[in-house]
Amino acid sequence: MAKAPKPEAGSFDISTGTAQLTPDGVGGWLLTVNGAQSSHIDPFDPTTLEFEYMRQMAAAIADAHPDPQTPLRVLHLGAAACALPAALAHRYPKSRHVAVEIDAELARLVREWFDLPRAPRLRIRVGDAREVVESLTEHTRDLVIRDAFAEAITPAHLMTVEFTRAVARVLAPGGLYLANCGDRRDLRSVRREIATIGEVFGNVELISDPSMFKGRRSGNIVVVAGDGPLPDSAALERILRSDPEPSRLMTGAAVGDFTRAAEVLRDAEVQSG
Repeated sequence: MAKAPKPEAGSFDISTGTAQLTPDGVGGWLLTVNGAQSSHIDPFDPTTLEFEYMRQMAAAIADAHPDPQTPLRVLHLGAAACALPAALAHRYPKSRHVAVEIDAELARLVREWFDLPRAPRLRIRVGDAREVVESLTEHTRDLVIRDAFAEAITPAHLMTVEFTRAVARVLAPGGLYLANCGDRRDLRSVRREIATIGEVFGNVELISDPSMFKGRRSGNIVVVAGDGPLPDSAALERILRSDPEPSRLMTGAAVGDFTRAAEVLRDAEVQSG
């Protein structure tokens, strides 16, 4: 395997502010964007996923697509250091990935710093995630993964029912939409977001730390949605529970109970606010 170029620690001006690159002491790198931890990547072992929610997403995808020779077509909304795209490209060598990053300078630096797979295996496209989704041909992606944040908050125009319908349009039959949803302990925002996704997709399941579901801490909930069967096998449950940060899979009626009375978020509300 060719030796990856060595990044340098420091602070860097990017199109949307400042990026900080910090070594973890064991070969990996932490990327912080405008003060928020954004990515952790190990250039020598792309399968190493330091962030809990990325391991949860990878586990759900592996359960849905156990054959590593599956030629997945994956759209990543939010790229940062491309940790998850690189990991999935390694696990599924026949897969093709497009990672959408709004910050042009960050995209350039990430390509310079890390030995990422090249196009067509992994292409970084600079642009707004919603504009890219709405420009794509229908039924052309097997997975859409949303992990887009602006200073630890998902941009509101990527949370509405209209945006979610655009995602559903580009997914092939049986495709999955995975979204990383962050929230405070009151869970008000994430409940609305899950209800909004459920307005579009027939099946929704959630993955998170049990204490997050109970409103005992702030953090992330991973939403997995689709119109076909979802990854809810006993094997996935075991993987989630055996993780260094054990998590729970919530399915069926429990998801409806979790989002009860939460209102769907629409473009009109976002635009008026």
